[in-house]
Parts: sequence; structure tokens; C-alpha cells
Amino acid sequence: MAKFELKLPKMGESVAEATITSWLKEVGDSVELDEAIVEIATDKVDSEVPSEVEGTIVEILFEKDDVVAVGATIAIIETEGGAVATPPKAETQKVVEAVQETVEQAKESVADPIAKNSESGKFYSPLVRNIAQKEGVSMQELEAISGQGKDGRVTKDDILAFIEQRNSAPKKSADQPVAASPKAPVAKQVTKAAPVSVNGEDEVIEMSRMGKLIAKHMVDSIQTSAHVQSFIEIDVTNIVKWRNKVKDAFLKREGEKLTFTPILMQAVATTIKKYPMINIAIDGDHIIKKKNINLGMAAALGDGNLIVPVIKNADQLNLVGMTKAVNDLANRARGNQLKPDEIQGGTYTVTNVGSFGSVMGTPIINQPQVAILALGAIRKVPAVIETPDGDFIGIRQKMFVSHSYDHRVVNGALGGMFIKTLKEIIEAWDVNQDF
Repeated sequence: MAKFELKLPKMGESVAEATITSWLKEVGDSVELDEAIVEIATDKVDSEVPSEVEGTIVEILFEKDDVVAVGATIAIIETEGGAVATPPKAETQKVVEAVQETVEQAKESVADPIAKNSESGKFYSPLVRNIAQKEGVSMQELEAISGQGKDGRVTKDDILAFIEQRNSAPKKSADQPVAASPKAPVAKQVTKAAPVSVNGEDEVIEMSRMGKLIAKHMVDSIQTSAHVQSFIEIDVTNIVKWRNKVKDAFLKREGEKLTFTPILMQAVATTIKKYPMINIAIDGDHIIKKKNINLGMAAALGDGNLIVPVIKNADQLNLVGMTKAVNDLANRARGNQLKPDEIQGGTYTVTNVGSFGSVMGTPIINQPQVAILALGAIRKVPAVIETPDGDFIGIRQKMFVSHSYDHRVVNGALGGMFIKTLKEIIEAWDVNQDF
């Protein structure tokens, strides 16, 4: 018999830890290769960790709701065979011990514990919560701290600076306000929402963890970017005719259903190559021009929430490759099977509001990107058709496209020219081309 150490896998460059949400197996249970053992959650996505070997679970090292560092051993699996399946990990063991010590410190706190996630959806690490509890920092004060960590997360240095400022400040008197220390993060004024009256006929529903994170992300985006929208109507008659003509042959040859989404996503990627200053991010007073074109594709989940899987290097894919990527990500998104790194690194996002019957929409920018495109429903409409013999009224397939962009760095000319070029590329579609 040999023992294999199952580790928390790497889940993208910006993800350093995850929370155990549910164990799917118990000690003594047998597991197959690639069988899911535990469900985890990060501030990006919920996911499952599969077994890398076939065997029997003999030890589980973390409990539900524990926060675990990437690379830490979470379970021991006993396998058949004489060779030891545990790779060398002197460095990893230190990480495990440090994380376990932090978790135990958080568990030892007894009075008025600080929750991992606040009502606003902010995540607080065990170390920050432990410091807050020991120093008597309330959740309201914790919420008011402006975090300098990833996605505004409050770090150890942030809370220590806040405590130092609070302890060193003179007692506030009626005629002398307390001056804030320039070195410490300034607490934001918290505006409480008006109380909502609830009667016996109303149903109170707890927001899901993902719902809270999405809500906070959307509010933060509105407060960060100066949203401006441009709209344009595109004639997609040629694309509709071409798809109807080739979709059966496409399915037979490639084994994939050809929808309008990959066709339009390919056109968007082509347009971004012509306007690279749409493919940027803002870092303080600097503009980061992204080398790769990674298209985010908003997908609806079964619970009504949205998730944005990313098609990496979308400009390098032909139509077949784009179709396979779109279908694969969409199917796995609906089955909650996306990996954390598959929803990171997006540089531009496309959302299909037309799938819900909407003619157009004004989507919120997916930070830290600077633009997002909404595809409206394709409709048969009467339109003026220009011919050498004069103008006529005919039935055409048309759709509205709305472009939301950050007016801090994208002006109206660039935002408008982008969708004007997209319109030209789509309307020039050759109905006689192969796929």
C-alpha cells in the first residue's frame, strides 16, 4: 500500500486560497481516478477537486468552511502498490502548517466572531478576522476599511494601520473632530439603506454567495468606470442565410451545433485587432495595453446568476475552433464544471441579451476591462433596400448592438468607430463561403 497526498490545485495566478464548501467523500470511501472528492469556492468561482489516483480515503485534513492555501494537502488517499505516491513537499508542509495555525487561531476566537463574508459580499481571511476580533474591531468598522489587496480585499497591513490610527487618535470631543492619519487607510462613510418592511405574507430569501459577489462587483464597476453607451443596428441577413444553409453539414462534419454566437464572437475578435485600444485595462494613472485578445462570454447559470468564461487568444481561432470553444464553455458553465482559470484573464466581454428576447441592453463593464458588448435579438423587420433600380421595402434580419465603454479612457469616437467597423465586417459576410 502507498499513500497519496491530494493537494488543492493551482486555480489561476490571482487565486491563493479557497474555502471548503462540501466534502463529497468521507474517510473510508473508495474513489476512482478523476472522481470529484470535495467542492471548493474562491472569490472567482465554485469548483470541484477530482482525485488524481484510485484508492481509499484514509484521512481528511480540513473541515467544511476551512480556508485552504493553494498547494496544501487536503486529504490522504491510500493506493495499491509498493511505490510511495507522495511527491517531495518540504516547502508545501510549511504552507500547510501556517494555514492550519491561522485557521486554529480564528477558531479559538469566542466572543462576537467576525464572519468570513460580510453582508456586502466582502471576503475576510482568517488572519484579518482574528486580528479584528482581538482588537475589538466591529464588522461595521471592518467594512469601512479601504482594502489595498486584490479586488479591494482587506489585508493584514490594512487592518493593523487602521488599528494604529484608531489607537493613536485623540479622544473625540464635541468641538474637536479627530484628524485622520495620512498613512492609514481612510474609512469610507457607510450609508445604510432604508429599512424594508416585511409582513407575514412576504418571503425572505437569503442571497447566494455568488449573488452577493456579483452584486458587489457590479456596484464597484459603476463606481469605478464612467459608463457611456453607443448603439448601432446591424443587418445580419447574410449570416442567417449562410448558417441555415451550412448548419446541418457543419454538425455532421464537426459534431458541433453552429449557433450565431461563435460567428459574432469571431467578428468581435477581428474588430478588436483593428482597435487595440479597446483591449486595455487601467492601473491607476497608467493604461495597460493587453497583448492577447481574451474574449469573455457571459453565460447564464441554472440559478439565474451569470458567469463569464473566457476564450483565450480568440483572434487566433477559425470558425470551427471558435464554435468548439463557445459550445464547450457554455455547456460546462451550465453544469458548474468550469475551472477557476477559465473565468480569468478576460480583456473584453460579450453578452448575448438577445437570448432572453431583449432587443438591446446597457451592460455593466466587467472590471478591470474597459468595454463590453451586448448582442440584441435577431428580428425580421421591414427595411429600405437600395438597388440600382431604386429603393424598395423588403424583409431583413436585423439586430441592435450596444457598446458600453469606460469614458475615462475610451472616447466617443473610438467607442462608436468600434461598433461601426463591427457592423461593416458582419454585413460583408460572404453567403457562398465554406466553413
